Amino acid sequence: MWWRDRGEYDCVLTTLRSHGALGRVKFLLGSAGLVMGTLCVLTVLIHGEVMARAALTQAWIEAAAAVVWTMRWWAAWPRRAESLAWVALFDADSVANDTLVYNRVFSVLGVFLLVAMAAYVTVFHGSRVLMLHIGWSLLAAAGLALQLLRGVLPADGQGVRGRTDATIGIALVLVIILVIGIMMPLIQFCHWLMRVDSRSDPLTKLLNRRGLDAQLLRLPGGSGPRYVATLDLDRFKAVNDSFGHSFGDEVLTRTARRLAASADAGALVARTGGEEFVVIGHLREDAVTTAERLRSAIETVDVPPIAITASVGLVQLQAGRPFTESTYRDLLRLSDSLMYQAKALGGNTIAVSYLDDERVGCDRAEFGG
Repeated sequence: MWWRDRGEYDCVLTTLRSHGALGRVKFLLGSAGLVMGTLCVLTVLIHGEVMARAALTQAWIEAAAAVVWTMRWWAAWPRRAESLAWVALFDADSVANDTLVYNRVFSVLGVFLLVAMAAYVTVFHGSRVLMLHIGWSLLAAAGLALQLLRGVLPADGQGVRGRTDATIGIALVLVIILVIGIMMPLIQFCHWLMRVDSRSDPLTKLLNRRGLDAQLLRLPGGSGPRYVATLDLDRFKAVNDSFGHSFGDEVLTRTARRLAASADAGALVARTGGEEFVVIGHLREDAVTTAERLRSAIETVDVPPIAITASVGLVQLQAGRPFTESTYRDLLRLSDSLMYQAKALGGNTIAVSYLDDERVGCDRAEFGG
């Protein structure tokens, strides 16, 4: 669900990099720091003579942080933890701005700058981070609005007071609710839906190859060794030729449901080709039994008047060995090769390989069916 989504910071970067857009995004984000720094300097130049010492110090610290932001984004892209730290720093600075800046116009502008950070969080982080930022923004807006409603400007060290302006205070909170509290979650939700849709097979609702690649390194840890299984329906072209593609689609849909139900808890199940499926998970039992369970599940798919069978290739990665993206690619290639070996034996057969040493390769294979 969207509200449980933690975001896919690294996947967004991978997408930007694959389209050659990472450099341009880094330039724009770094430029935002220059704009922030310029605003701080202008504040000091225009009102520095009447600013309290604390407000003046805060303005120069903010300007320095903006310069560091620019340099950081124009260098190597920061990791997720550092990105979150920048969000927290920006939010804390916004409250300091509301509290210390003597001019209510600049205080209101400081609150509106939270919209910029909300946009950044919307794109690069998940719904939980966005909800925290929204809550903080509403508190900042409400705090400033309360000062306006009371007729008290943020302290400038000289006790300056202003007239009560309920309209500005209420309007400030409503604008923050509209832009940050409503529009940003709506944008992120639509972005999440499109991301989920792009990673799902429209027919079976399983993951597609893109979705599998995106999810594999986030596979929860388990007590058993990991495995990758590739399954391909036997003689499926004849099904389409004899009964039509609509019937074939129904076969694929029922097969997907049965396969998802029989896979290990927490396993990733994907349709990666026309009649090809991939299962990645942790073994609850031995590899041969797992492969046989997957094969039997497909064999019991009820689509009269035909019988559906599959060839299964499964590769087991020993517990304790790292499951990296490179290892995954090798295991996927090996399981695909084993599946074709099982198919060459006539189909409705399993082929299992065990990886027992530091080398990625087939040490031993077992066939059955």
